[in-house]
Amino acid sequence: MPFKADLKWSDVTPKSVWMNRRSLLAGGAALIAAPALGTPARAATRSPWSTDEEPNTFEQITTYNNFYEFGLDKGDPARNAGQLTTDPWSVVIDGLVDRPGTYDLADLLNGAPIEERIYRFRCVEAWSMVIPWQGFELAHLLNRVGVQPSARYVAFETLVRPSEMPGQRSNILDWPYREGLRLDEAMHPLTILATGLYGEEMPKQNGAPIRLVVPWKYGFKSIKSIVRISLTAEQPATSWNMQNAREYGFYSNVNPNVDHPRWSQASERRVGAGIFAGRIDTQMFNGYGEHVAALYAGQDLTRDY
Repeated sequence: MPFKADLKWSDVTPKSVWMNRRSLLAGGAALIAAPALGTPARAATRSPWSTDEEPNTFEQITTYNNFYEFGLDKGDPARNAGQLTTDPWSVVIDGLVDRPGTYDLADLLNGAPIEERIYRFRCVEAWSMVIPWQGFELAHLLNRVGVQPSARYVAFETLVRPSEMPGQRSNILDWPYREGLRLDEAMHPLTILATGLYGEEMPKQNGAPIRLVVPWKYGFKSIKSIVRISLTAEQPATSWNMQNAREYGFYSNVNPNVDHPRWSQASERRVGAGIFAGRIDTQMFNGYGEHVAALYAGQDLTRDY
């Protein structure tokens, strides 16, 4: 799965809790992940799904990102998300499930097998990062609530709270932010619900207290600050597809052979790699093709983009 790292150790300056990662792993120890809402620290084992590439710094990850609920500029989430209230937090799980209800986040995290997942992250805007998430497989939660046989899709919604999320006072999108996956995509072991990064609870600007991460898809599919998960028989509406279906398909798999109508997707700029590093080639499915390509056997990915 991993490809040759284009970052050297000198290119990154991880937080101090990260400096001993390799020695800790060599000794069989685990990083400590601190889930949101002040729940007790949990041991996060390092997953074999992780890439060997060096991660971006905590500062890069938390100060350069899209979260339009807090503004359109890459730095707006870091500037504006501090006012977001994340405790208490609950998630509605409904639709075609055996045990629908409104679940407190602490209940969702209780017994969840938290892992460290170091994933490549590719934005549709042709920039990329490597991010060390802490989280658990979405399949774990779906199995707990019981997926009914007629369910074919999983729909997600982000919190709507304009008093704390100033970007929602604009009409750039039809709020709430919505996303969705086909059920087999949602159940794939690469698909996680992340509650932290770099061994700390999830920063508010990155989707606290719980967000989706689907590493073979463009970043906007990895919806943040989730408050609803619905199992459906029909393909759900998704925000960017609703806003401009020609530019943002439902699947939005990373595909260097299918350009965005306004730019090429054949290469990407790795954030933090330095002005002389140039661009790197984009990999099909963001480099996870050996694990996920079979999900799309028989599909025309120039049509199902």
